[in-house]
Amino acid sequence: MTIPDLRWQATPWGKANWPQWRYALRNTLAMCLALTIAYWLELDEPYWAMTSAAVVSFPTVGGVISKSFGRAAGSILGATAALIIAGHTLNDPWLFTLSMAGWLALCTWVSSQYQNNVAYAFALAGYTAAIIAFPTINLDDISEIWMIAEARVCEVMLGLLCGGMMMMILPSLSDGSTLLSSLKNMHARLLEHATLLWRQETTDTIRSAHESVISQILTMNLLRIQAFWSHYRFRQQNDLLNYLLHQQLRLTSVISGIRRILLNWPNPPEQLWPLLDRLLAELARPEASKYRVARLLAELGPTQRDDYRCRAFRERLRYFCWAYLDSSRWLHHLESAPLADSVTTPRASSLTRHTDNAEALWGALRTFVVVAITGAWCIATQWSSAPAALTLAAICCVLYSTAASPLSSVTLLLRTLGLLSLFAFGVKFGLMVQITELWEFLIFLFVVLTTMQLLKQQMPKYAGLWGQLIVFMGSFISVTNPPVYDYGSFLNDNLAKVLGVGLTWIAYSVLAPSSDRRKGRRHIRALRKGFIDQLSRVPHHNEQQFESLVYHHIAQLSSSKDDETRRWVLRWGAVLLNCSHVVWQLRHQPVKNDPLGLVQDNCIALLRDVMSPEGIRHRPLSGALAELQRISASLAHHHNHNARELAGVIWRLYCALQQLELAPPGGEAKPLTPAP
Repeated sequence: MTIPDLRWQATPWGKANWPQWRYALRNTLAMCLALTIAYWLELDEPYWAMTSAAVVSFPTVGGVISKSFGRAAGSILGATAALIIAGHTLNDPWLFTLSMAGWLALCTWVSSQYQNNVAYAFALAGYTAAIIAFPTINLDDISEIWMIAEARVCEVMLGLLCGGMMMMILPSLSDGSTLLSSLKNMHARLLEHATLLWRQETTDTIRSAHESVISQILTMNLLRIQAFWSHYRFRQQNDLLNYLLHQQLRLTSVISGIRRILLNWPNPPEQLWPLLDRLLAELARPEASKYRVARLLAELGPTQRDDYRCRAFRERLRYFCWAYLDSSRWLHHLESAPLADSVTTPRASSLTRHTDNAEALWGALRTFVVVAITGAWCIATQWSSAPAALTLAAICCVLYSTAASPLSSVTLLLRTLGLLSLFAFGVKFGLMVQITELWEFLIFLFVVLTTMQLLKQQMPKYAGLWGQLIVFMGSFISVTNPPVYDYGSFLNDNLAKVLGVGLTWIAYSVLAPSSDRRKGRRHIRALRKGFIDQLSRVPHHNEQQFESLVYHHIAQLSSSKDDETRRWVLRWGAVLLNCSHVVWQLRHQPVKNDPLGLVQDNCIALLRDVMSPEGIRHRPLSGALAELQRISASLAHHHNHNARELAGVIWRLYCALQQLELAPPGGEAKPLTPAP
């Protein structure tokens, strides 16, 4: 039998460092302060203020501010919807149930269409309406609906204000500093990524590294949003930050494209790889300049006039070097720029996102079915605690509809509710019945919440469980004003909450979200449709927008456990991006005579027959590859310099397109084993 370590250093309080203490104290004080003020204002259910303060307990200033705005907007919208629906339909239980189910389904669908604060606001609008409207089922006077809505909104706003005030008193690390360090680290990592990919062997490490780089760049977009809300300087430099993220995505694409050239180059020069190492080492130096880089690139000059492969490789490598040095210059400017900066920064559109409409509609339908069935069960049983079941079912459906693995999230919530039921029973009927003053309960609450906040940070594997315990603890203890100690009502309410979540768990088991394999097929189909649009004379997305859209598709399956599907989506994205870059270069290639312009148009026309939304047409693909190789070989011997340059560009298109020979024909479900 092992004796537990009882030393102070082994306890959560002894193991905690200052940042962990600061985070725990800030959130605990915000929750206790919200509960105290709600009692002082004589709100009937002050625990909602405590819950609101817990929900916005983010570790950064920007996260607290942005989520507070989203929560405030969602709470007001949800309260308005609850007043309208309950005020007009409460006398008819079936109409009320179907109306609320429709509103919650709408909020589920809209939140799936957006990301970040907009999605969060509409999710809040859905379950805020549920929190306000469903408890009104047992009301005799409809006029009380306004009082309930007013109290819930006041409690939510109070929790937000307390959370914001404690963030000012105990501020965390700056969002801007985190973003700047992340940008610099990623900028340096791109050179390491290039070193890894510009090898001739193919390993699983290369595939996972490529996925990791893409995911981290897209994650930094969330840091950019938080930095935007945290400081005026980063709002002023928002265009530059957005441009740098686009540049890092572009550099990732160029690294992948150069790898395709290296893998398809029959006889590269022997000094190529040592020269690449010297070039990457030069780019890594803080004082790197275009002059020294250009001298290294000059050593890669073709020894023969018709060596279009060497010329194409050198031009693409030069593009990578200039883009990398440009990003280095803007990063240095971002660090040293004053607040009143008059330098005109480059602009870039926001990172493009994609919505899986099939999954969004399926999630909305699931929410409607769950709420409607739960409401029908409540109408049939006339159970006084039925509103609690409806409320928890609505919260689960809206909250977890966009989760990566919703069934496991609902399962975790069921475990949380079971633990909270036992904990709340002991606290309410063992401790609270003995307390007559609020400050006595606050001492106990302060110790418990601080310990839970520390454990949440020290046990990352169970961080989700501790977070849910903190957020839902207030609603289970039900600190009301005045306090109520009804044993039967307490058990009924807790049982109803568990049953509501249980019904949601059954719904996610029966009306299960799509598998990763099906999601992968939809994302690949969307990638193909987007590339076909790129081949049109007037595409809907420019080169930069299509690039960020492709990386968004790749990121959607970055956490998938289906390795084959994840790799296949990555492969499609990389191939189509490489082809897209060549297509845009062909459009903008300087042509001084008409025959070369016809050649460029012919190359783009060849791609239109190769691909359809359902898959690859292998016979046109083989013909297109043979024709591209013939054209590039013919232009290599042309007397015109522009023609020889065009030969290298067309060969790059051949290198990018050649990878699709391993793709399944048409719309086959099972892909072949991909190679990056």
